[in-house]
Amino acid sequence: MNVYTTPGSVTITCNKRLAPYLKQEVNQLGFRINETFVTGVHLQGSVNDCIKLNLNLRCASQVLYRLQSFQAADGDAIYKNLVDYPWENILPDNGYFSITSNVSNPTINNNLFANLRVKDAIVDRMREKSGNRPSTGSELTGAVIHLFWKNEDAEIFIDTSGDSLARHGYRKIPGRAPMLEALAAATIYATQWNRCSPFINPMCGSGTVAIEAAMIATNRTPGLFRTNYAFMHLKGYDENVYLEEDSLLEQQIIDKKDLRIIATDYSEAAIDNARKNAVAAGVASLIDFSVCDFAETEVPGGKPGVFYVNPEYGARLGETAQLEETYGRIGHFMKQKCGGYFGYVFTGNLDLAKKIGLKAKRRIEFYTSTIDCRLLEYELYEGSRNLKNEQV
Repeated sequence: MNVYTTPGSVTITCNKRLAPYLKQEVNQLGFRINETFVTGVHLQGSVNDCIKLNLNLRCASQVLYRLQSFQAADGDAIYKNLVDYPWENILPDNGYFSITSNVSNPTINNNLFANLRVKDAIVDRMREKSGNRPSTGSELTGAVIHLFWKNEDAEIFIDTSGDSLARHGYRKIPGRAPMLEALAAATIYATQWNRCSPFINPMCGSGTVAIEAAMIATNRTPGLFRTNYAFMHLKGYDENVYLEEDSLLEQQIIDKKDLRIIATDYSEAAIDNARKNAVAAGVASLIDFSVCDFAETEVPGGKPGVFYVNPEYGARLGETAQLEETYGRIGHFMKQKCGGYFGYVFTGNLDLAKKIGLKAKRRIEFYTSTIDCRLLEYELYEGSRNLKNEQV
């Protein structure tokens, strides 16, 4: 079987609560989704299809191509099933591979043991068939095999991605408590932004949200910043297929000279780092960076857009009491300066959000790390329709 051309079951994983935005991306690439679940989507496709998905998705974590499903009560059953699989048709004789896993089985209290049984089965099979023992390790720089094992149901996949797609590759200086790039992209998808009107991002930190906004507006994808994927290290890999997909990434970039993205922060060091990250992402010319208190941020009139702020929320960086005034000032700024805009506050502290003093039109659920978060949406009317000071 040539996995590059043979359609099979493909699972694309993502962080919790990103699946609706991942589904939107996959559909826009022309794929039909068979099922959406909490942390991903299922569809049919070949590994060549997985190449396209890897290069274009913003919200995904891994793109997995299933090789086999089977029943396994314990680690020995994992070994017995996999030692009979024709790995010599999948992996190069003298190649390098890694094992990852997602395991929930009562006989296993350490995923590393499950990984070891998979590795042993593959190595023993390869050594028997070719006389060569492939190299293995934890670095995801070569082929990657993934085991999903829940109770007695086991599936073995080719992880075509390797390192997580959720990190987009341009952010060289992350700063303090940075938002994951995939999460930033999903929150922008969740807004009412039309990708042409102004995007205002005070408290920008290392610039992730502003950079993702610029990338989305100009159709720059994360594949522009990455040159190694796990799909490149399997038998039958045709570099021409990858190069053809890769060349499309530059061709699909949209020129938007009139786009206004404004990013500010009170920290000069943060703005300096944000500029460097924007240069690495190729969007520095699209973002106006400046050092100032958020309340001094320019809000262009004429063509109202989106105001997006991700303030500290006490869980990691600041004490709650010290932030109450900040949240109150955010609400005041939106009321006074952002008429006609949609305002968005991303926070993991809804008690602090009450200090904004405005009623949220929508509360969109997200997670950052293990923190339950909300993207709060405010419709900021102009003139006589100004929002009243209603509690969130």
